[in-house]
Amino acid sequence: MKLFKCQSCHQVLYFENSVCVKCGHRLGYVPEIATLSALEPDGDLWRALTAPGGAYRFCANAAQKACNWLVEASSPDSFCLSCRHNRTIPDVTLPANLEAWQKIEIAKHRLFYSLLRLRLPMPTRVEDPAEGLAFDRILDPAQLDAAPVMTGHDNGLITISLAEADDAAREQRRVAMHEPYRTLLGHFRHETGHYFWDRLVRDRDQLDACRALFGDDRQDYAQALQTYYNNGAPADWQSRFVSAYATSHPWEDFAETWAHYLHIVDTLEIARAFGLSTHPTLTRGDELAAGVEFDPYRAPGMGPLIDAWLPLSLALNSLNRAMGLPDLYPFVLSPPAIDKLGFVHELVHAV
Repeated sequence: MKLFKCQSCHQVLYFENSVCVKCGHRLGYVPEIATLSALEPDGDLWRALTAPGGAYRFCANAAQKACNWLVEASSPDSFCLSCRHNRTIPDVTLPANLEAWQKIEIAKHRLFYSLLRLRLPMPTRVEDPAEGLAFDRILDPAQLDAAPVMTGHDNGLITISLAEADDAAREQRRVAMHEPYRTLLGHFRHETGHYFWDRLVRDRDQLDACRALFGDDRQDYAQALQTYYNNGAPADWQSRFVSAYATSHPWEDFAETWAHYLHIVDTLEIARAFGLSTHPTLTRGDELAAGVEFDPYRAPGMGPLIDAWLPLSLALNSLNRAMGLPDLYPFVLSPPAIDKLGFVHELVHAV
């Protein structure tokens, strides 16, 4: 994620801000130039200070404070590049649903920031009715007569249970499922991994290369998951996988690796924006010295990303522990896991 500032008063901003707290300017995100911009009103439209001459309107979901992205005034779309992928949203007349949906949209917009920066193919269901990327049935399980909604992916349709927006409920699930990490953004990144396995592996003749690293995806998926839930991960899973759940099936291994790739790239970008570097005085050599002096989204290979990530994640984990918090990145990346991350990197940059 980039670091943004108000073009009017130079106040540092968060990606989700809709108003500058210092000068009061309305703010909107311009996805075409990946910039959060201060705005000036122009009748029913807005002028972005970062894009002179361009007229914009807010995404229709701004009315529910669920989006701060802009749509070009000449566009026929009512929704922004992120929100037009929503197929179903909850009943937002219920305050609890609205609050949960707003949290979900914050995570989804951060996901789309990354996917757009990587210039990945993401047709909507209008553009590709069979397999376009869409977000469906984002509903509260308590309101359904059917079985509870489960987070998952099915031929381009990604479901996120509204219950995941409840911090206490999500933490309860994390503990029950023995997961070191569980977030809304992590869910989105993982589930899009399944979608891009279809787009970048299956549809681009990369099956053999993928199977050589991740295993044979033709094994029975339901049976593999049941075996994992019955027996857990192998004792040596950390020597080959990014997470315990990645051991359940090659599809899940790929999706977990995809999510971690997005974790690493996006976190390194904000570290670069802040000029963060590590050079512990305790160590004799430079093994833990690192800086992010390149655009992580345009890195020439996985090597520079890993060289910067390992020392930075150690520093971030240490800072969290100093505050009495769990590790920010509670994972260990083994050489085979790094090879898998490198495969994802090559897939992304081959598009």
